[in-house]
Amino acid sequence: MNPRASFSDGIRKLPPLILHPFADACGPAKLVESSRANLMLQGLLPAGDFSSEELERRLLDGRYCEIRMLFYVGKDVDRWIEQCLEFTERDESLAACGYLYQSFADFLVNHPPKPVKDKLKRWGVADYRAIFARAIGLRSLFAEVPLPESLTTHFIRHYYRYADQMFECRQRSAGYTVIAPEQFDFDLYASAEYSRILEREWEVG
Repeated sequence: MNPRASFSDGIRKLPPLILHPFADACGPAKLVESSRANLMLQGLLPAGDFSSEELERRLLDGRYCEIRMLFYVGKDVDRWIEQCLEFTERDESLAACGYLYQSFADFLVNHPPKPVKDKLKRWGVADYRAIFARAIGLRSLFAEVPLPESLTTHFIRHYYRYADQMFECRQRSAGYTVIAPEQFDFDLYASAEYSRILEREWEVG
């Protein structure tokens, strides 16, 4: 990690981060089932008529859904970081700062603009740091979303530990310039929200 770069000509506006939803069998209900199954397996909730095998299956189904969702978040984050790097490369003063993938990954996870943090909270995202870090970590492991049969039960159950470590590994794989919070700004959109903004701009234009 290298010292923070500094420049005096104001905050630069980065491309927006656009997060795309995806539709499949994974959803909030399955994640809730998985969370409850985990509590039952730990003896913190009564298991009722569920066998330990059924609870384990529900837990793993939910964890796999989490892996899929984080993978797709990671794809969106990867795309955004690539756009940010292209943005800085086009500006001579920014290109000289030595920004790398890790610079913008650290910026997103640890120092996002306050409006972005506020919007994530409105979306119900409490621990955005863990979500973005794990999304980047999983995306570092997989080029495509992995099929459940290609993953071990142990990995599915404990994927978040591996994702956390992969994020740290990627961040440490290169010396990078740290971005100070006051250097850049960017907006966060859901894809449908951003599409509506573009449509309005086209109508005005």
